[in-house]
Amino acid sequence: MALKLKPLFSVPSSALPFISRRPTSAIHRRLPSTASAAKMAASGTVKDSSPGTKVIDSHLHVWASPEEAAEKYPYFPGQEPTLPGHVDFLLQCMEEAVVDGALIVQPINHKFDHSLVTSVLSKYPTKFVGCCLANPADDGTGITELERLVLKDGYSAVRFNPYLWPNNQKMTNEVGKALFAKAGELGVPVGFMCMKGLNLHISEIEQLCTEFPSTVVQLDHVAFCKPPLQLEFTIERSNFSHGQVYVKFSALFRVSRMPFPYQDLSDTLAKVVSSFGASRVMWGSDFPFVVPECGYKGAKEAVALIAEQASLSSADLDWIMGGTILKLFPGRWQ
Repeated sequence: MALKLKPLFSVPSSALPFISRRPTSAIHRRLPSTASAAKMAASGTVKDSSPGTKVIDSHLHVWASPEEAAEKYPYFPGQEPTLPGHVDFLLQCMEEAVVDGALIVQPINHKFDHSLVTSVLSKYPTKFVGCCLANPADDGTGITELERLVLKDGYSAVRFNPYLWPNNQKMTNEVGKALFAKAGELGVPVGFMCMKGLNLHISEIEQLCTEFPSTVVQLDHVAFCKPPLQLEFTIERSNFSHGQVYVKFSALFRVSRMPFPYQDLSDTLAKVVSSFGASRVMWGSDFPFVVPECGYKGAKEAVALIAEQASLSSADLDWIMGGTILKLFPGRWQ
């Protein structure tokens, strides 16, 4: 069945969402169950039973400290960070906020050099799961690299950043399709970062999902849809049951038009839960970018406040705060 993601109404390009530009100053072994996790979710073999009690952050980043960058893990030229994002700081924030685990998304600050994140995954195998960054180079080397990162280094998801495709090519080019198909083959979800607006990429995502229905999809940061110029999504009922698409209710400061606690997103959350089900929605902080905005603990607290305003049930909130991602990656965060 074809996947259909349709905008509720057209949004002018001038009103498309944008990222906040506020200035801010031994490899672990892949668990056997993880390789098939996304396939299980897509096939419906992972049941929507009671969610777990752990709180898991579905989206954050870590990068080297200046000292680590100078010694071992250099930043990509021109992508030097402007705020701290080293793992010790993250662990401190997680402890204060009572967050049990997280999915680390490879940061642009290190681009395709995954060595820093790999070292963190190796050191904290029960705390963190990794999402690598797809390399869409024309020569296709990124396909082999994806396979290595998953099978050797233990990454469990991959991010598609459409703005990294060379020469303004689409994610549906030959390399993009090969990467997306390989992700499905390896059983790892693909996260899409539609930073400049979902309208620009919705047709590509539709095509990839239609051609490769076994590859599970995550829409990062609510697909950067800002209220009140909201986009709704409709999916054929068969695809709902197969669970191909998940939504990250993450980086709320990027998609809200209000300050903390971002309560203009209550209608957004209600619509997403109504369309996808709470068991396909997951909270994410976007650490460390969130720290100067509302603090890491504030990012967690905001979701509970928004969920209350949206009249969600406590069971719905349990799914969003950890149950969904625990279902998507069974066997992790033990």
